[in-house]
Amino acid sequence: MAFSFLPKEDQYFELFSQMSKKIQEAADILVDMLKASDEEFDSFSKRIKSVEHECDELAHSVTTKLNKSFITPFDREDIYTLAMALDDVCDYIDASARSIVMYDIHGNDPHAQQLGAIIQKLAGEINGAVSFLKVAKGMEQHLLNIQRLENDADDIYFRAMAELFKNSPDAVRLIKYKELYDMLENATDKCEYVGNIIESIVLKHN
Repeated sequence: MAFSFLPKEDQYFELFSQMSKKIQEAADILVDMLKASDEEFDSFSKRIKSVEHECDELAHSVTTKLNKSFITPFDREDIYTLAMALDDVCDYIDASARSIVMYDIHGNDPHAQQLGAIIQKLAGEINGAVSFLKVAKGMEQHLLNIQRLENDADDIYFRAMAELFKNSPDAVRLIKYKELYDMLENATDKCEYVGNIIESIVLKHN
């Protein structure tokens, strides 16, 4: 079932699409950052921060439009919740990048790289699901993939944490890497939350 009975409010779908593309852009940069040399980290972090700021602006555009709209394509609360959830994904990607710079983490960590790769895949699935939101069908496989990928991220996170607490030579290293793993895993959790919101919206309107 499409939301065609409200044709004048299509701008919301375009804003969601733009936000999901920003998430993809930030995730792509993060993956490159996790493979880069130490001296490049600051530059990558600044690029992600710029994308995150653009995503913030898009989220603000959604809330501004909500304040002015008399009619919306679906529940106002769901529109707001989805916009904030998409913004949160970008926020946690940014937080992951900033933690690398802030804690002066050196070298390429395989667990972080694996989590980054999953965030990148999750971003692609979110982008796919959002592209079908207007017609409220066709995104089922994307939503299933989001659940599967988030489960994979949980497995990597728990392995990373177990290895960290078993093998860390000092408390400082443990604190640094725990924070990085937490930020990356939080990003995957927020991706799952986006998928749940989209699924809820579709169920309400079918």
